Amino acid sequence: MDYSAHFHREIVAFEQAARGAADGTDAPLIPSCPDWTMSDLVLHLGGVHRLVARVIRERLDRQPDITDATLFELPEDREGWPAPTGGPHHGPVPVSLVDWFAEGAARLEALFRSEDPGLAVWTWSAERTAGFWLRMQTIEAALHRWDAERAAVGRARPIEPGLAVDAVAQTFEVMAPARRAWREAPPGAGERFRFRRTDGPDLWTVRFDGTEVRLTTGAADEDTDGASHDVELAGTASDLTLFLWQRLPADRLDKVTGDQAVLDRYFTLVPPV
Repeated sequence: MDYSAHFHREIVAFEQAARGAADGTDAPLIPSCPDWTMSDLVLHLGGVHRLVARVIRERLDRQPDITDATLFELPEDREGWPAPTGGPHHGPVPVSLVDWFAEGAARLEALFRSEDPGLAVWTWSAERTAGFWLRMQTIEAALHRWDAERAAVGRARPIEPGLAVDAVAQTFEVMAPARRAWREAPPGAGERFRFRRTDGPDLWTVRFDGTEVRLTTGAADEDTDGASHDVELAGTASDLTLFLWQRLPADRLDKVTGDQAVLDRYFTLVPPV
């Protein structure tokens, strides 16, 4: 997959939504991130981009000090900008904030295009490569573009199907194990979930087994797994991704069957982090 092309498209669309909201009126609230306005969202994503760029540019092998203000290359004049301590920050979206975002996003894109994805750098995951950041930040850009469009114009375009398919797999390859460790989730007891794509042939089977998150991928017409599933969810690749990233509730999917208590235990809709 050409992650760099996806990253470019998503950050350009995010910038367009943010600039559309920088019209002198109060910053719109982000429905999928209820503690943020558009200004908070722009500051968040722009800060993440600068952190990742520093890690890749300087080949860091450990997390940089996020209390170091120079990490984020903030301009001296930040009148009207949100405080980094949290939101929601009301008032108009500063044009200078969107400019700062665009500059940092373009520089990170240039690094992604020029550096070897296999370059060894710090990440918060077991995979310690620049390629991890490229994949992670492409998915994050798509999700926050969706957030920004929904806030700015009331509706958001779906995530591109190819990227969404990858994002479903990445959720269980990377995000679910990390989230369960961060939150000290109780061990899985063999609960099985099936995710069926309705706009393509893809099928994902997930089992929570102790501390392990076991993922099996395939195509629906090749499904020979006769084991029972606690829950099955069906939807477009984009909707499944948005559900897994806590943007859509389960009742917005095409079909959900199985044990509601098991579904709620693992996928209760809470504000994303």
